[in-house]
Amino acid sequence: MSRKDRERSKNFKSMKDHKGKKKSSAYGSHGKKHIESALESGREFPTDEGRGKGKKRKQEEELYVGVLTGHAKGFGFVTVEGMEDDFFIPASKMKSALHGDTVEIKKTPGQKGKRTEAEVVRVIARGTSQVIGTFQKSKNFGFVVPDNTKFGCDIFVPIEQSKGAVNGHKVVVEITNFGEDSQPQQNPEGKVVEILGHINDPGVDIMSIIKGYDLPVEFSEKELNQAERVAKPVSEADMEGRSDLRDLQMVTIDGEDAKDLDDAVSLTVEDGKYYLGVHIADVTNYVQESSALDRQALERGTSVYLVDRVIPMLPHALSNGMCSLNAGEDRLALSCLMTFNGAGDLLEYDIVESVIQVDRRMSYNQVKDILEDHDPELCETYRDFIPLFENMKTLSDILRHKRKLRGSIDFDTKETKIEMDEKGVPTYVGPYERNMAHLIIEDFMLAANETVAEHFFWQEVPFVYRIHEVPDPEKIKKLRLLTGAMGYTFKVGTEQIHPRELQKLLSKVHGTPDEAFISRMTLRSLKQAKYDTECLGHFGLACKYYCHFTSPIRRYPDLQIHRIIKDSIRGRLHDRKLSHYAEILPEIASHCSTMERRADAAERDTEKTKMVQYMEDHIGEEFDGVISGVTAWGIYVELPNTIEGMVPVASMHDDYYTFDEEHMKMLGSRRGNEYVLGQKVHVVVTAADRFEQTIDFRFMKKEEEDEERFPLE
Repeated sequence: MSRKDRERSKNFKSMKDHKGKKKSSAYGSHGKKHIESALESGREFPTDEGRGKGKKRKQEEELYVGVLTGHAKGFGFVTVEGMEDDFFIPASKMKSALHGDTVEIKKTPGQKGKRTEAEVVRVIARGTSQVIGTFQKSKNFGFVVPDNTKFGCDIFVPIEQSKGAVNGHKVVVEITNFGEDSQPQQNPEGKVVEILGHINDPGVDIMSIIKGYDLPVEFSEKELNQAERVAKPVSEADMEGRSDLRDLQMVTIDGEDAKDLDDAVSLTVEDGKYYLGVHIADVTNYVQESSALDRQALERGTSVYLVDRVIPMLPHALSNGMCSLNAGEDRLALSCLMTFNGAGDLLEYDIVESVIQVDRRMSYNQVKDILEDHDPELCETYRDFIPLFENMKTLSDILRHKRKLRGSIDFDTKETKIEMDEKGVPTYVGPYERNMAHLIIEDFMLAANETVAEHFFWQEVPFVYRIHEVPDPEKIKKLRLLTGAMGYTFKVGTEQIHPRELQKLLSKVHGTPDEAFISRMTLRSLKQAKYDTECLGHFGLACKYYCHFTSPIRRYPDLQIHRIIKDSIRGRLHDRKLSHYAEILPEIASHCSTMERRADAAERDTEKTKMVQYMEDHIGEEFDGVISGVTAWGIYVELPNTIEGMVPVASMHDDYYTFDEEHMKMLGSRRGNEYVLGQKVHVVVTAADRFEQTIDFRFMKKEEEDEERFPLE
């Protein structure tokens, strides 16, 4: 190693050690935790969803090509298309490969054990050329610590390429030299191309995440001008040929702060029949296929809802303007008009182009306060709408009961609500409360989505479905063992599990201390929902036909579905149009699934960032919590405010602990102490590291609490 490399390595180590030894992230995914545990114990590492044990191959030198997923500890995994197992790549065999790279690998000869180990032969294509991170300056050079810990190494920056960055600056660094494969320990080199601001400056933390996920924030001038041009008031010509539904009593029900109101509901009851209308903004009237707006919407795939802002799929002139169903204004819509009997059976339906006018813009809390709390002031203000709300509640209960009977799984998972001041400092973190009004709208949207999906399935035309495939049997087996150890059982059929059994499991734990954990583990045992052109059913909802029809302002698949619906209504689904859709829809479904996962990850990361920042002001404070995860290196504890942190095993000095993976327990060998999933515990906050995005706790014992209350004189 050259003197320059030795100096660089020394400084990298100094930087990492200046705040203490690096910790495992308190926010790692469930899979990540178990992979690390398996690696430390020498067991076969778990594979991704849907993967099983691959057959052994005789040709040891056979080469494979796949995509590398890096790890903070320097090793990685390579996923090869068409193969069930990932390959494990030790840190010493990574060469210059980084997270996201497409690499050529070969199996390690003479390996022992069950793990399939390999080494990188060469990098075929780089996954990224720019990285977001925190700049640290040394005397003669600088380096950037990536925000994404999967990169596993810091990036060396010559001082003349630092653009004047100082310690703590969040920067965008462009990698100029990935390092030679013959020098596996060499860090990549780069240059700073943009300084986002200091890590403590307001808004810089969120902007770093936005940049890190390459989320497009701005619209081009052409796209903005196009949106302004088409966002014209509804004219008589626009309404021609549409069903005029403006006489129906109609409301929108959304959150208090919502601005993109893309769904409205109407309901009348006659002779025991419920005539439900779900009216969705006709965004396709303003966003023509292949236009600049359409291309940008497809590229984004979805709106992204971060803790302090919304990155919309469409410009505000449309999303908050002509495509928002504002009360008292004529709007173009696609309406799904459904008739149900008292048992919730769908008797008939029609899907039409319409013109509507919303009578009232309601919030979830207002409807809840009227129906549940009978608030006198609200009841007086909306007295003409009380029968509508009461009928909506009745039909909602009927539809939900019918769905539950068929086995639909109701995950009552906690969402997090984060409030911040004008500087972006979090002032409140807690669970987001859902009420009966949320359920009403959810039930009606599900009904419309199912109706539209089944209609077009039997039309046998190209379409975009929302699918949720049957879970992997191995994951269900592990869930059954885990819940069985906690005293909860469920049945599994000879071939696969029915969603009704998981719904029964969740019903058993409802209202118990184990509810949050078992709900989370059940959810993680299922596959991820996605978009597809094949109608493969929705396991979680226990239905054969499902799609996303109700949010074309913020989801591109809904927008695409609206185009197909309008072409069908207008008799334009001729052979050429059908061929066109058959050609483009598979790629649209795949791309939108990817963009949805990107948006979800960015949203989670912004929440993590604000949670860590929030807990910085609570170090030394005590909280009650529930054990949400047990690993070989620490015990994860979730607080009532939804924040999760970790108690490192290294900090547990009251006993000598070993990890019982089969029963997900931490056992003390000397005193018999035991920590299990779902156990109520009392912790004190010991650290909140914004740099590493971790929160550390320490268990408080009863005698320790007493000592603090009554200290010895």
